[in-house]
This record gives sequence, C-alpha cells and structure tokens, in this order.
Amino acid sequence: MENKTCCTQKKKERSDIEHKEYISRLNRIEGQIRGIKGMVERDAYCTDIMIQVSAVRAALNSFNRVLLENHIKTCVTEDIRNGKNETVDELLETLQKLMK
Repeated sequence: MENKTCCTQKKKERSDIEHKEYISRLNRIEGQIRGIKGMVERDAYCTDIMIQVSAVRAALNSFNRVLLENHIKTCVTEDIRNGKNETVDELLETLQKLMK
C-alpha cells in the first residue's frame, strides 16, 4: 500500500483531512483579501484597512507554520530516513527565504 503522505519529485500526495484543512484556511484568507478590497472600494479609513492587512498576514503566517510542520514531519523525515540528506539543505534554504 502506497503512503499517502509521500513526497516525490517535488509533489506531495496529501490526505483528505490535510487537503481540506489547507483549502479551508486558504478560503478564509481569500475572503479576508476580498474584504480588504471592499474596504478600499468603500473608502474605509486607512488604519482600519491596515489592521485587516495585518490579520491576513497573521493568517498567512499561520498557514505557513502548519505547512512547514507537516513538511518536516512527512517529507523531510522520510527523506532523511531514506538517506536523502540534501533535503535538509533544501529545508535550510527555504527557512532562510521565509525569515527575510
């Protein structure tokens, strides 16, 4: 039986639960972005818009944390067990980009 969390060739098969969680989070973020667009269209007060932008940024950061955690627990761990230590270098490069 094939492992549903396997990462191969820069692609990952996600479980139904993981897929639904990601899509749900992204749908909420998309709704927040539409809300900000509506605020701009209605000429909302600048600080109110900035607060909403900050909320979107926090939601995206949270999404990234969950994605990173799952990546480390599945792809990175599996690759290390299989002797593919270059995955650690890839992870470090990714973390450097995320921390800019």
